[in-house]
Amino acid sequence: MKINPSEIPGAIVAPQGFSASGVFCDIKRLGTGKGSDKGQKRDLALIVSQVPAAVAGMFTTNQVSAAPVRICVQRVSKGRAQAIVVNSGNANACTGKQGLADALEMVRFTEQALNLAPGSALVGSTGRIGVTLPMDQVRAGIIEAAVELGSRPARAAQAAEAIMTSDTRPKQIAVEFLLGGKRVRLGGICKGAGMIQPGMSGTGKRTAAAPLHATMLCFLTTDAKVDPKLLQAALRDAVANSFNRITVDGDMSTNDTVLVLANGLSGPRVQTPKSRDFAVFQAALSHVCLELAKMIVRDGEGVSRFVTIRVTGAKSFADADAAARAVANSALVKTSWCGGDPNWGRIIDALGYSAATVVENKVDIGYSAPGSRKILWSLERGQPTKARFRNLFAAVAPKEFDLHIHLNLGQTSALLYAADLTEEYIQFNKGDVSDPGSLGG
Repeated sequence: MKINPSEIPGAIVAPQGFSASGVFCDIKRLGTGKGSDKGQKRDLALIVSQVPAAVAGMFTTNQVSAAPVRICVQRVSKGRAQAIVVNSGNANACTGKQGLADALEMVRFTEQALNLAPGSALVGSTGRIGVTLPMDQVRAGIIEAAVELGSRPARAAQAAEAIMTSDTRPKQIAVEFLLGGKRVRLGGICKGAGMIQPGMSGTGKRTAAAPLHATMLCFLTTDAKVDPKLLQAALRDAVANSFNRITVDGDMSTNDTVLVLANGLSGPRVQTPKSRDFAVFQAALSHVCLELAKMIVRDGEGVSRFVTIRVTGAKSFADADAAARAVANSALVKTSWCGGDPNWGRIIDALGYSAATVVENKVDIGYSAPGSRKILWSLERGQPTKARFRNLFAAVAPKEFDLHIHLNLGQTSALLYAADLTEEYIQFNKGDVSDPGSLGG
């Protein structure tokens, strides 16, 4: 269903009954990695509902999952939550029993600070892997964040800042739409710039068809009333067509998490999966998730070009997806995008070694402006066209363009949002042995 939700200010505090805050508590001190941006930058966020809310979540399918992910998978399965505490500067991943104990302490301390029922808080972390949390600072931060909670848009902006690592800017959005004749709001914040190719599921377990994919985190709030099972179904669909369709560098994080709280304070209740209200809610949630996902790619580490890859004519979705990911994650293709080079040879090479069924003399490759149906073909049926080089160069010169790949073998398609690979990305991530603080982040 197509809807036109109105964008409004406030992000996660736009829906009724939600408050947020973001504070500096010195988690991002020396040794937490390059992306921590040392100094007094907010590094702990709280998101709180006035009342217990329905909850749904999607989590990394990386076999090495961080302690916060394991805590959330267990708690989200119960269907209710009221608060989310998030830190940046430290992923609390690969930290063993101590890391799990620290994640539990974060949710328990949050519940105590806010006088919430046991089991009603969730947790997220992002930052350096393999370093235990400075829990004295974390506890102090939770206390301060609880005091600073507010429902003004500035509080949401502070929370959005507090979850950033190598991001260059906060990412937030809120929309308003009609549900059952009443106004409903849905808002979100997210972070992510590197270690981005999420492949999330509701349980954190990878299905046979799921792809192997800094951390991306997303937190959503709505004042719609939605049953937890319906909320999970809606989130699963929204994530499948947004966060699970992006890649910056082809690396799946240990911490990828998307959480949504629905407190029902606006009144309208989303009924059955086949109801119009569910379709409207699904459309709004999908819109918000997709906009946030695109923000992540556009703010990817060192990214200078945003490329929408459109694969059509595949025998199956698995083939279409494999073809798109092979192209999107090819270092040769990505560097050619960086240089503004419409190098179809690198693209068809990536298609050929992908897991997709590809027949060389049936492949078409072309370029267009974003969303345009006017395609300039560089390759048709496996052979170069008569398109002039200057026109092909002009097609890939903009900061954003679409890459069209027709396999001409079937009826299935896939779409992926990707980025180029620049010198800046390498400079940021290579580390420096003369500077121990830059290593291991």
